[in-house]
Amino acid sequence: MEWRIDKGPAFPVLKVKLDMGESVTAEPGAMMLIRGPIEVETKSGGLLKGLLRSIAGGESFFLNTYRARGPGEIWLVPPIPGDIEAVELRGDEWIIQDSSYLAHTGRVDVSVAWRGLRGLLAEGELVWLKASGVGTVWVNAYGALEKVEIPPGERVIIDNFHFVAMPASTRYRITKVGGLKTLVFGGEGLVVEVEGPAEVLVQTRIMPEFVRILRRFFRG
Repeated sequence: MEWRIDKGPAFPVLKVKLDMGESVTAEPGAMMLIRGPIEVETKSGGLLKGLLRSIAGGESFFLNTYRARGPGEIWLVPPIPGDIEAVELRGDEWIIQDSSYLAHTGRVDVSVAWRGLRGLLAEGELVWLKASGVGTVWVNAYGALEKVEIPPGERVIIDNFHFVAMPASTRYRITKVGGLKTLVFGGEGLVVEVEGPAEVLVQTRIMPEFVRILRRFFRG
């Protein structure tokens, strides 16, 4: 298997070349182009896991697997403009913001990760997605992706909506910045506090603020 990311950073395309028997799994709607004898199979990834992704994580119940019956190629694109980054799994687990999962290949399982009750207040959801196993997971951002390296003992506060992904073993907690007034009126509030050593992927733009700007132009 060979892959590359073209047309970045604003409007990237993940181009994956597959040899016979190789496969890649992606979110519904991510496929842009197929070249060669590639079959498409739609699965839930297990009934319970599919339901959890759909109900708790806001993801589609199903995922599409593209399997090559000969040399072929598939192009995948995220639904929003921004970077694509590969995360290599080597028997470990990563947690991913639900809107940032694009695709994976290898022996990778996609399920959900419990965020605690504060997660409900932070984003209206109780879970993130969790990818585990051995293989490659591609995540996408709204805007640019930045990798933040946090040394041992240091704590970094990350806005909840700017978070993209981090290893599941990372020590973190959902907490708040300021008081109630800041939460309600200040545009800040519940955040992710991460303790090093850690590696965290963050995005430079967030959808809620963009939606608020657009609403000004649609008011009757």
